[in-house]
Amino acid sequence: MIYCVVPEALAGELLPKLEAYYADDPHVTVIVDRRRSSRRGSDPSRPAGGGKRELRDRRRPRIPGELPGLAGDRSS
Repeated sequence: MIYCVVPEALAGELLPKLEAYYADDPHVTVIVDRRRSSRRGSDPSRPAGGGKRELRDRRRPRIPGELPGLAGDRSS
């Protein structure tokens, strides 16, 4: 399912045109965005994520030590 989201301020102008354009496509639904505020950080009484966020390096740590030389790299 694909949602074509129209801002509420433009719904009067765009909604009928987009609904007509996508009328034959059952995979597309045209909707109006009626949210009044952002969900992220909009409520000052709620802490944003608990405040315990930790940035970490997600890469695997390297194995300590050195790699042995390759058989073709032997210098005599």
